[in-house]
Amino acid sequence: MFRELLEEEGVLVADGAMGTTLFGLGLESGDCPERLNIERPEMISEVHRLFVEAGADLFLTNTFGGNRRRLALHGLEDRVAEFNRAGMEIGRQVASDVGRPVAVAASVGPTGDLFEPLGPLSHGEGVEVFSEQMEALVEAGADVLWIETLSSWEEISAATEAASGFDTPHAVTLSFDTNGRTMMGLRPADFGQWWTDLPPDGRPSALGANCGTGLEEALEAAAAIAGTAEGACVIVKSNCGIPVYEGGGLTYPQGPELMESYARRAMEAGCRIIGACCGSTPRHIREISSIAATL
Repeated sequence: MFRELLEEEGVLVADGAMGTTLFGLGLESGDCPERLNIERPEMISEVHRLFVEAGADLFLTNTFGGNRRRLALHGLEDRVAEFNRAGMEIGRQVASDVGRPVAVAASVGPTGDLFEPLGPLSHGEGVEVFSEQMEALVEAGADVLWIETLSSWEEISAATEAASGFDTPHAVTLSFDTNGRTMMGLRPADFGQWWTDLPPDGRPSALGANCGTGLEEALEAAAAIAGTAEGACVIVKSNCGIPVYEGGGLTYPQGPELMESYARRAMEAGCRIIGACCGSTPRHIREISSIAATL
């Protein structure tokens, strides 16, 4: 489904923020979101449906923290397969209820650990951690393995090696800050060059920038990636600025009214998948979809 949509559509609209929407529906800070795939599947279905109704052509499963290193923080490391299968099954059901093609992207976030030599995780252990999660997602019907919010070459290497063990296509996005680099110092242009230097049959199906510190930084990063990764399908999925605490909760400063300009600039930069991340709502995605529909 993912490859077919890319071939048929000029631009794909991705969804918005799973976490932000779940908090709005009652998720408590510190809870394990992946547990909701088992305990509150109707809540996860509602989030997916809201974004699909807003115009998303693909949406990410509620499995961002579904690897054993992240789940261990909640004492749930033995439930990797269960949580990931359930998250994908929810997504597949929502997609089957839609009267148009929609891709279900299996969200695969970082391990939460630093890799050697700076941290405890070896390359081999990282591959095992990612492979365990990906296997459950692929078996449950993932259209694409969506590796997201990474920041180091070591983690990119482990995640993409794990993904290469499956026939399912994969995408990779990094998170860049106001200095134009990831937390571990990677630059967007270097990421694009990394993709270019790979053998064609070993390249991710898409790559780009997600989360970060706001629309401007994400657009600049995506443009730099597109400028060095000629012919690549480039993703931009920005957050909505740095949140501030007010009125008893977090508020993101970049609202839906900015999404029309964001989407236009993303397309001008060469992006083919455009969505949003932290702080975004179905209203944000509806604005992006309205621009994509004009193509």
